[in-house]
Amino acid sequence: MASILYTKTDEAPALATYSFLPIVKAYTQTAGIQIETRDISLAARVLAVFPDFLSEDQKVNNALSELGAVAKTADANIIKLPNISASIPQLKEAIAELQGQGFGLPNYPDEPANAQEEEIKKRYDSVKGSAVNPVLREGNSDRRAPKPVKNYAKQNPHRMGAWSSNSNTHVATMSSGDFRSNEKSITLKEAQVVDIVLVKVNGERQVLKSGIALQAGEIIDSTIMSKKALLAFLQKEIAEAKANNILLSLHLKATMMKVSDPIIFGHVFQTYFQELYADFGSELEEIGVNPNNGLESMLIRLEESDHPKKKAILAAINKQLDNGPQLAMVNSDKGITNLHVPSDVIIDASMPAMIRNSGQMWNTAGELEDTKALIPDSSYSGIYQATIDFCKKNGALDPRTMGTVPNVGLMAQKAEEYGSHDKTFELSAAGTVQVIRQDTGGAFGACRGGRRYLENVPGKGCPD
Repeated sequence: MASILYTKTDEAPALATYSFLPIVKAYTQTAGIQIETRDISLAARVLAVFPDFLSEDQKVNNALSELGAVAKTADANIIKLPNISASIPQLKEAIAELQGQGFGLPNYPDEPANAQEEEIKKRYDSVKGSAVNPVLREGNSDRRAPKPVKNYAKQNPHRMGAWSSNSNTHVATMSSGDFRSNEKSITLKEAQVVDIVLVKVNGERQVLKSGIALQAGEIIDSTIMSKKALLAFLQKEIAEAKANNILLSLHLKATMMKVSDPIIFGHVFQTYFQELYADFGSELEEIGVNPNNGLESMLIRLEESDHPKKKAILAAINKQLDNGPQLAMVNSDKGITNLHVPSDVIIDASMPAMIRNSGQMWNTAGELEDTKALIPDSSYSGIYQATIDFCKKNGALDPRTMGTVPNVGLMAQKAEEYGSHDKTFELSAAGTVQVIRQDTGGAFGACRGGRRYLENVPGKGCPD
């Protein structure tokens, strides 16, 4: 009997599954097709990578690994629903919930102290962020909507807010020093194995990644973002938002770009709370606050802490929120700001929602306001600014005629947005990053002293 694999996930699709899956099974059964389910929810992904910590009755199959193998076969047929791409705070909440139900999972080690903790962190990191898509999309992905669905959407268009040519909404993005400005790519003529090595100013060599096997005809791509350029951009835009009394919002994809974007989020967070960190930076570090995890994590850490300066720190946070540029709200009723949790900042959801709402986002009073949209890396920014410009000139887009851009076709095996996670580095020392061929020992490309030179392709992450 032919079969279709249906992914059990979390979030809203879980609700749809309870009503939709029985209908699918009823229809396909008459055609001799069997519907099988595979659990790739965050909880299932966590449990699957820690079988040695669980009792026999608690162990679960690694459904994601199984589906990854199926996706590469010619007769694969997988219905993949949206799933949680967990940030660190979400992952820790899931771990705590599972531990509370009796599963013997280890805690997530923020700063591993030994080889065992390094291994535990590595396993958890394999399921956080966008862990599902890079596995399943090595198969042939098809997101086209059936014609009846398209016709229904045209006949029942979703609401679009009116636009004014006087709207102050705009995208703020870096003009230099970002990933887009520095990107270089080449196509390899032959297969080779390379290492990524940091050569520090004092001559010490640190291997960042070893044994990367590259295929003949493969495209290798590399880029850097300058921390100095990023901070200068953020300071300017945050000050401008305050001076012009415009709502401030941040748009990244910290769950998909799970190394780079949480770091960028952390720099935005620290820049917004610059006075707080100037006055209490060492105390926040003592308490265990990680700016990459956002305001909610900071408040939880403070609530759990008995630090003598706790009240002063909380007062400083409230002072900054009152006196700084007003933050766009994820949930005004609950007081959740745009900087609360990095996984709430999802550019391909937040920017379209803003554009549908007349180019506005919610303030603390639950009212819509024009917004400065911070999109640090200009790779993302152009399409959104062009859409905003169009709407200011022509009015809101019309869902009945605007069309769609479906995702159809075979994804790259190691697409940049997914495959770069273990090859992206935040450097702690100045020096030169080199990509070195193992068979020749020659530098494949490098960057030096905050600037990079190009032989073939640069290494990632030249520090400033």
